[in-house]
Amino acid sequence: MCAAYAAVKAGLDVRIVAKGQGATHWHAGTIDVLGYLPREDAPILTAFDAMNRLVQDGGEHPYAILGVDAVRAALDDFIVLSDEIRLPYRGSGEEGRNLRLPSPVGAARPLFLAPEAQLPGRLDSGQPMLVVGFEGFVGFYPKLMADNLCAQGHAARAAFLPLSLITTRRDFNNVWLAEIIEDDANLNRLAEALALLVRPGERIGLPAFLGFRHHEKVMDRLRQATGAPIFEIPILPPSVPGIRFHDRLARYLTHLGVRIEIGMEVIGFHAEGDQIRWVETATSARPLKHRARHFLLATGGILGGGIDSTAAGRVWETIFDLPLTNPQQRTHWFRPHFWDPAGQPVFQGGVRVDQSLQPVDASGNRIYANLWAAGGILAGTDPIQERSLEGIAVSTGMAAARKIMSKE
Repeated sequence: MCAAYAAVKAGLDVRIVAKGQGATHWHAGTIDVLGYLPREDAPILTAFDAMNRLVQDGGEHPYAILGVDAVRAALDDFIVLSDEIRLPYRGSGEEGRNLRLPSPVGAARPLFLAPEAQLPGRLDSGQPMLVVGFEGFVGFYPKLMADNLCAQGHAARAAFLPLSLITTRRDFNNVWLAEIIEDDANLNRLAEALALLVRPGERIGLPAFLGFRHHEKVMDRLRQATGAPIFEIPILPPSVPGIRFHDRLARYLTHLGVRIEIGMEVIGFHAEGDQIRWVETATSARPLKHRARHFLLATGGILGGGIDSTAAGRVWETIFDLPLTNPQQRTHWFRPHFWDPAGQPVFQGGVRVDQSLQPVDASGNRIYANLWAAGGILAGTDPIQERSLEGIAVSTGMAAARKIMSKE
């Protein structure tokens, strides 16, 4: 989607074809650029300094291929994009420095950009924190979170409100709660209850379902009623902050002229020489062909479905059957220890690309002249372990779009 944004802004005709939704629907709604380096336990304080180490080491890491300046430019463009969709993302205010926000269990999450609804939860502010949960709401545990924060030296306490302030139903999920909390009666009851709980000088942390399409209204009403900073704390999927961002971005891209087709599983392609002519997607009747001058592969890694495997040990890229760096023997997929500091090899492989982000074979030869790759499908990285998933997606997506534009 970031690639589509950069390309359509440059005047290209763009179509997104996807089997399903992306990682936005289960991640925290933040932009993690680089939280940890491989084999190092300490969280990274300054993302660009750590990124420079990857560049100096060379190798196939996407950040090493792009360089720090290109990543920085892509993140700046992302901030502009977030303003355009009226869901601003911001960082620490210090060049390259990571934010530290609380996880659902009270651990410190190192990340680079966060929506404004999460920023008041910064652990470096020193302001006392009131963590509020709801009786009967499974998946968010304020007491556990507050205890862990206190153990790290942060002032925090927990409190509970009845879920009946919002709903009396028992069959709900996070997205449905985000929608019904926008109802004025539900919102007012919650605001009045919070005003009775909060103490002077505290900030209030709530589960991340504070509105969907009318998120700003919910945040403003709660701040007005309590006189305190309000912030969202990510919880178990489905991720309201992630879906909220995806929804606004998809609407904006559609407004710009991007055609987004979800539920289209690519089942084949046709190439003539080194040129891909079309990909085809499954339909209820005959396959549908999608023709283009340029193609960008952004299907994610093993967890995203861009890479598949068999019990016999074969690992393959699912669209173009591109060569992968993943081990092709099942005994080499995992190390003996689950939490091995070096990570698991099966998650660290992917499609090898050149400096233009075009897939290459083991000898470095470009496979198709009009194919690029971006995001979790790329080799040389373990985005989950590094906490770099969104940063790699944003930076390689926008960089790939620029490489494609240079061919126009």
